[in-house]
Amino acid sequence: MSDQSECPSLSDGILPPELHAWMLLLAATGAVEQELRSVVKEGLDVSHDEFLVLCLLGARPAAGVRMTKIAELLGRPKTRLTYQIACLQHAGLVTRKSVCGDKRGVEVTLTEKGRLLLEESSSTLAATVKEALARFMGPDQRMALCALMPDLAVEAKPE
Repeated sequence: MSDQSECPSLSDGILPPELHAWMLLLAATGAVEQELRSVVKEGLDVSHDEFLVLCLLGARPAAGVRMTKIAELLGRPKTRLTYQIACLQHAGLVTRKSVCGDKRGVEVTLTEKGRLLLEESSSTLAATVKEALARFMGPDQRMALCALMPDLAVEAKPE
């Protein structure tokens, strides 16, 4: 849905506002993910799921995150996450270590290389997200996102 005039308003249809908002959120997220996949593969040389792991770690660059927490936040099985973490570790973007006092716990941390990769690509990735949302959502929906994404405010002002 790239034409903003096609973006359904809240008054259309029979869905309650909560379901309507959820459907718009899912559709917008899907549009952003489609745009990001190629940018991430080309610019970072990692898969989309590996990129999501890097983003989670980038939110807390100085601290590690337990693999169970990453799996929970991404809604991914731990076995699949183990493979993704191994790929990121092989690329030198993350390290993993056992959690002190917990034999089964593993904590993942960004390396300096991983941190630099995210820092260098963040403006391009943010622009990709912003452009995907601007193409997908109408002015009212973009206004609602301004609280979450202040830089979207310029595009969100009604004309």
